Amino acid sequence: MGEVGDNVQPRSYWRWKKQDFFPEESFQNWGTYRFALSQAHHRFKDRLISRSNDAEEIEELRKQSENDMKRCLTWWDLTWFGFGSVIGAGIFVLTGQEAHDHAGPAIVLSYVASGVSAMLSVFCYTEFAVEIPVAGGSFAYLRIELGDFAAFITAGNILLESIVGTAAVARSWTSYFATLLNRQPESLRIHTSLTDGYNLLDPIAVAVLAISATIAMISTRKTSYFNWIASAINTVVIVFVIVAGFAHAKTSNLTPFLPFGAKGIFQAAAIVYFAYGGFDNIATMAEETKDPARDIPLGLLGSMSIITVIYCLMALALAMMQKYTDIDRNAAYSVAFQSVGMKWAKYLVALGALKGMTTVLLVGALGQPRYVTHIARAHMIPPWFALVHPKTGTPINATLLITILAACIALFSSLDVLAGLLSVSTLFVFMMMAVALLVRRYYVKEITSKVNLIKLVIFILMIIASSMATAAYWGLTPNGWVGYTITVPIWFLGTAGISLFVPQQRTPKVWGVPLVPWFPSLSIAANLFLMGSLGSKSFIRFGICSIVMLLYYVFFGLHATYDMAHQQDKLKSMKVDDDNIKQNVGP
Repeated sequence: MGEVGDNVQPRSYWRWKKQDFFPEESFQNWGTYRFALSQAHHRFKDRLISRSNDAEEIEELRKQSENDMKRCLTWWDLTWFGFGSVIGAGIFVLTGQEAHDHAGPAIVLSYVASGVSAMLSVFCYTEFAVEIPVAGGSFAYLRIELGDFAAFITAGNILLESIVGTAAVARSWTSYFATLLNRQPESLRIHTSLTDGYNLLDPIAVAVLAISATIAMISTRKTSYFNWIASAINTVVIVFVIVAGFAHAKTSNLTPFLPFGAKGIFQAAAIVYFAYGGFDNIATMAEETKDPARDIPLGLLGSMSIITVIYCLMALALAMMQKYTDIDRNAAYSVAFQSVGMKWAKYLVALGALKGMTTVLLVGALGQPRYVTHIARAHMIPPWFALVHPKTGTPINATLLITILAACIALFSSLDVLAGLLSVSTLFVFMMMAVALLVRRYYVKEITSKVNLIKLVIFILMIIASSMATAAYWGLTPNGWVGYTITVPIWFLGTAGISLFVPQQRTPKVWGVPLVPWFPSLSIAANLFLMGSLGSKSFIRFGICSIVMLLYYVFFGLHATYDMAHQQDKLKSMKVDDDNIKQNVGP
């Protein structure tokens, strides 16, 4: 299955044989594949209820990469990676778009709402990353707590989030580069006669993606150094934007504060949530962190707390500098400074935004392939993508996969087409993480009684159903209140039920989410509420992508993971037999 033992000579990293991509028994020939398809129902039941464990994710699956990643990062690196992966994408790209279209001056409240929801998710990620320090991030955590199939659905959304998010930032990079050259944001793109939203080709975005990926593939440590420098420059620009923005602020621009009503705040919040999405990349670097138990909480919680405050201040500065109807949708801050007479400032802002987006792409090129690596270790995609290069200590194959797919999308698709789809995917993954944390705390196999398991499932379903109902009622009746008198108490009863009637089975060893089950339950509600605030087109695209994922799973992922799991079971059984023989024979 691709594992390298102590007495086996390591193979070349660059290899292209069929066995490197499809080593599983089901894909050896057409006969074995037809047999696998005939067993799909049985195999699906097996994968649906199967769950991994901490030891398997931390130790066994890592052997599939043949070489280890290098432990070279500290809390300082992770903090700056937090800044680099988050600041630059959403605040510079989506703030103007959402303030103009949905929220108006209340865009600052959108950032508050999405920031609170993001921090709840950060708590969940931090506990998992400390307990299970592997490159797989949320995929590995969900595979342990919710099972193989739930992990696959999440894996598909993680890949979608990685590819689409990278493409969106790369296209925005081109817009700000054009502004820096004193040209219109769309001027550097190639205009074609294709369908609207896909008719502006962006070769510059493709080039930027290629450069970022190359740096990330060379060395994790050198990428960290580059990120320090770029993020420091970006921080200077952010301080300037906040100070100069408030110096030219006009309170009259805040009127009307809610031009689109409360619904507009949450519509915008669901989109600008993308601005917080990069933090999950930090969790994927756990394998390369020297002391995960100390460094990950400091890096994740520290950076995200500061970033939330920065976002709110920057959004408020923009809203006070310029009337929301006059805000430019593509390069909001540069044009805003130009409108108050600081023409030179637009170049500084554009440069800072470029630096910010460059670090977002750079950290993305570092973190996202770690997801792919662990997904490939479980054979949900070909294990060739799990390989870690022996010299660089980086997953070059996985990096190439993300970069090539993102480049193809960035070449054609506009930002507004990408952002809504990205937010649905991101919110879905974060919601699943909160569910997984509840399961981790309250369910341990062969310890939790069947009665307590049934109670836990019922209460979690109450939380999810009431949260979905709240979001649906908000979308259908934004000015109503009667529905909340039903949905909110059900959510409260579900959460209180877990707290009072289901005993906790696991206590975190080092760092844990406070106020469990209330914080994870609130995270579920917040993420589902923000999902319900998105437009129907986002869900249509999300649904199409989900159907494609399921088809892939039925025809490939199901059989590859089934073979992998049962091969591992055979190896464990053989090892136990060998140990028994040795004990019986004696020294």
